[in-house]
Formats: sequence, C-alpha cells, structure tokens
Amino acid sequence: MTDEQKLQPANYSALNIQVLEGLEAVRKRPSMYIGDTGVKGLHHLVYEVVDNSIDEALAGYCDTITVNIHEDNSISVRDNGRGIPIDIHEKENRSALEVVMTVLHAGGKFDKDTYKVSGGLHGVGVSCVNALSEQLIATVYRDGKVHEQEYKIGKPLYPVREKGDTDESGTDIRFRPDTTIFEDIVFSYETLANRMRELAFLNKGIRITLTDYRNLDEEGEPVFESFFSEEGLHEFVQFLDANREPLIASPIYMEGEKSGIPVEVAMIYNTSFSENIHAYVNNINTYEGGTHLQGFRRGLTATLKKYAEDSGMLSKLKFEIAGDDFREGLTAVISVKVQEPQFEGQTKTKLGNREVNAPVSQAVSEMLSYYLEENPADAKAIVQKVILAATARHAARKAREMVQRKNVLTGSGLPGKLSDCSDKDPHNCEIYLVEGDSAGGTAKQGRDRNFQAILPLRGKILNVEKAMHHKIFDNEEIKNIYTALGVKVGTEEDSKALDTSKLRYHKVIIMCDADVDGSHIETLILTFFFRHMRELIEGGHIYIATPPLYLLKKGSQLRYAWNDKERDAIIAELKGGRDTNVGMQRYKGLGEMNAEQLWDTTMNPEYRTLRQVTIDNAVESDRIFSMLMGDDVPPRRDFIERNAKYANIDA
Repeated sequence: MTDEQKLQPANYSALNIQVLEGLEAVRKRPSMYIGDTGVKGLHHLVYEVVDNSIDEALAGYCDTITVNIHEDNSISVRDNGRGIPIDIHEKENRSALEVVMTVLHAGGKFDKDTYKVSGGLHGVGVSCVNALSEQLIATVYRDGKVHEQEYKIGKPLYPVREKGDTDESGTDIRFRPDTTIFEDIVFSYETLANRMRELAFLNKGIRITLTDYRNLDEEGEPVFESFFSEEGLHEFVQFLDANREPLIASPIYMEGEKSGIPVEVAMIYNTSFSENIHAYVNNINTYEGGTHLQGFRRGLTATLKKYAEDSGMLSKLKFEIAGDDFREGLTAVISVKVQEPQFEGQTKTKLGNREVNAPVSQAVSEMLSYYLEENPADAKAIVQKVILAATARHAARKAREMVQRKNVLTGSGLPGKLSDCSDKDPHNCEIYLVEGDSAGGTAKQGRDRNFQAILPLRGKILNVEKAMHHKIFDNEEIKNIYTALGVKVGTEEDSKALDTSKLRYHKVIIMCDADVDGSHIETLILTFFFRHMRELIEGGHIYIATPPLYLLKKGSQLRYAWNDKERDAIIAELKGGRDTNVGMQRYKGLGEMNAEQLWDTTMNPEYRTLRQVTIDNAVESDRIFSMLMGDDVPPRRDFIERNAKYANIDA
C-alpha cells in the first residue's frame, strides 16, 4: 500500500462527496461571498442590499433610498424603484421575487436591457444576505399591490402573498443577521453613514437617509442623517479636502462620455505633500486602482507636462520631472461606469478592462487643457507646486540613497537601538515599536528573545502630514523604522512605491503609554504608516498593543483592568460585598510596569490583546488623518469632542 493510499479513509466513496445546493454554499463558506464574518462582512450585507436600490437609480427609476437600523439590530432598506417582479418565473415555476431572494446568480443585472451598469459583480448580493440572515422579510410595492414573503436562513416560510393595495412603488428589505454566522451583529452607525455619504456623492440627485433607532439625539429623536448631492464629485472632492489649504480656487471638474463609457472626474490641488486619489467603478471603490486610474495618471501627467514645457517654467530645472511630482498635493476622485467590469481577484479592488484606459486619459486631458488655458494664475501655481515636488523628490532620493548606502557599509544596517530576535523567519517574528528608552528597556527584559524584537522610539516622531518628502528621511526615528523593517522605498516608475519583499517581521506592534501623550505618539506613527507604508496595513501587518490601565491588589491577589468598567467590576468582585480596601495603581506609562508585568499583560501571545489596524474606508481614513494631523484646529476640536470616551484627562 502506498503512502497516498494509507491517507485515504477506508470508507471513502461517492457518499463522501458533498453537493451544496441553493444557498447552502453561502452558509458553509460565507467569507467567499462577503469577505469575512467579522465587522467588515456584517456591514457588507447592508451594502449589498443598498447596491440593488442604487442600480434602480442608475437605471433611472429610483431617487430615494431609506436605510434604518432598528433597535434589535435588524436593518431595513426601502427604495422607490420599480419593485422586484412578483409574477411567476417561467423556468423556475415560482415567483420571480422568490427566485431573486433564494437563487445565486439570479437577478436583472445580467440583462443589459434591464440594467446598463450595475454595482454588483456576481449577482449573488441579496440572496447571500438572505442566506446569512436568521430572518428576512421582502415587501414589494408594485402595480397597485403590496406583496410579501418571509424567509428564515434563506428559506421561504410561505409563498409570496398579497397584503393589500398601494399607490407606491419600490422594494423594502428587512433582515437580521444570523448570530450563528457572525461574531457580532451590532452595526456601526458611523460606518454605514460614511458609505451612504459616499454613495450620495457618487450618484448625484439621489437622496439616501439613515436613521438609527437604537440611539436618540438631544431632543429624544432617533439619530438621523440625510445625504444628497447636487454636484456629485465636485462636492465630494471639496468634502475630502475641507481640512487642507487649497492651492487653487475651486475643483477642476468634468463629466462626459468617451467611447460609450461615462466618466466623471473632480480634482483639486492643496498645499499638502500627500497624494489622495480615489477611483470608483460602478460605485465600487477600487482600492488597488486599475486601468481607469492608469488613464487618469497618463492624461494628467502628459497634459500638465506639456503645459509646463510650453510655458517655459521648466527651463531652469536641472533634472527630469516624474509622474509623482504632478500628483503631490492632489486630491482627486475618478468615477467610471462600465457595462461589464472585469475585476482582478475576488475583492473587486482592481479594474482590468483595457478599453477604459484611453477614454479616461482623453477625458482628463481635455478637461485639464481647457482649465489651464482659462485659469493662467491657477495653472502657474500648479506648475510651481510640481517643480517644488520634483526638487523635494530629488533631495529625498539622495537622502534615501544615503540611508541605504549606510546600511550596506555597516553590514546588517540595522539600527543600534534595535534589539533583534533570534528567529529569522519573518512569519514567526514580531517587532515592538516602543515609546521611550525607559519602556523600551523594560520591554527588552520582558520579551521572548526568540521571536520578539524591540525598537525604542525617542519622543514624538515627525508629523509626516505636514512634512516634505525629503524631510521624512532626515528624521532619525523614521529612518530606524525603515531599516529595522527591511523595506525599501522608490522604483524607477514610482519614487514612493514600497518594496516589502524583504520585510523582516510580519507583526509590527505599536506599544505606547496609555495616556494623552501616548495616544498622540500612536497617532503620529499610524499617520506615518498610512501615508508611507500603507501596504503594510493592507497586508495585515500593523497592530496596536493594549497595556492595562490599572493594577488592583487585595492581599496576595493581583488583577489588571483595561478600562474603568473592568476596574469597577474587579473591585466589586474583590470586595465580595464586604467593607474592605482594594489597592489600585493607575498606570500612566509602560515604564511603571516591571518586565514580568509587561510580559504577562501586553506581550505574552497567550494573554495579550492586539488590535489589528485595518482600512475599511480609505476615503474616510484620508479625511480623518488630514483633520487630526493638519493645521486646521476647529474640525479637529469638533471631532475630539464628538468621539472622546473619557472625561478624565491625564495630568
């Protein structure tokens, strides 16, 4: 008997082959359809239902979408579209509504006469939501009648039935996610509001309302917002850049159709040093770009470069201008509608349609050429900004080369402050970026030297949100981070591209004091990673350590608490209803813990809590970082007041 035969079960036969029918496959492997069963996948359910209503709007039959979060954490989405057909489907011999709700790859999106373009790619959206909901009720207002069908974990409880008369039209879907599938079914109002706002900007003229019946405002009414945009991307780009100082008076905007592809572009230059371009296809945020982004960059670079050369403003420049230079300080939104989008990978994050590149490039070139001719003062300011960016990039390349040359000359090139681990397999290794030499010393003593490395950071690192690119490489702490991680920056095509092929640690853990200064340093580090090492965040490599806030003592008993609620519960438990004293120590810094305590609470993989840093919404992340780390104080103060969770501020 061969080794392969030994591994086969003795009773292995056709009976062992599972055929998953209907929606069983979705329940068996939900992550294949909605990404994951965590917070991101939970909110994706809402997006799938709303996307159906948006498709009705794109087809010209809907202008109002109402989204409600109910007290039981169920969601209802109502539109005033045509309503899902309820007549009998000839092939399936049952109501079309039931077919749409219970059959994968069923829907009007595959019929080009029904929907010219669609946000959904696979046609599995609402049936997936149904499969992953413990209860779903579909109500259709159509042809003067109201029809309804209810489902439990994707299975209809009764045939579609008539409920009454109506003079309205549209569809209402109310669902409650299945608690046996999802880790948590508590929806975030902020997360949903950000997406609804984004959809309103991307689809001008459509009103989307969001009501949260779980939370009441100061007047005792449910929290409510209405999202509506008359000017679409023109307003979107102004919203994104609200916390930055504009370089030109108003956004450059165009809307039109090229080669049968609707293209909408809005862009504005500001005085910052970061590039923020957000590209969409059929309302899907293509985080990894694609052919539409390539077309935008090509049109922008060629047109601006020609104008700059023709104006003679580049005559004194002693080095070539690169594509990056034209995009520094640029905020832009590109939205295209494509009949049959081809996305690379399962995540729909990169557009692959080659025919989209040229129309977008042409549209951008025409728009920009006209604007530059009509606005010579703004055109001059933009070109001067480009020259400044090119000069800074040239200086940054020299600084970067100096860092990399130093690494070669000094052997390993690792920072002297780094206490490395003995394991050399990056998959096993993690590095702690620790605030201060004192805490760094404690962490070095408490760590497991086999797989944990420690890099102490002195003070607050550079605020990269307000720094020119070459200044970043002059900052000692940031240089140490680059060299310790083993990543390199800069290619011939993209001077800011990050090469992570030799990343030395697959967990990069930010560990700061649990006080105001520690939170500020943590935000500075996160800003650096978001602006200059976003690939590490997207790759799931960045984490935040969570040291405890309190040590509670009663006799020989020692307990740790991570927040005030835990502290109060532990005190009550230790007292046991008796009038006795419980000692309490409030940790203001990591250095107040000894090495053993730091290991037990914050570094031991068996007991620690690490918060993984993810980017659920790149648009909102960009806006928040520019607000928190920029120069404009009022919006930052407002954000802090709305989001602060504790009133006690450390002295």
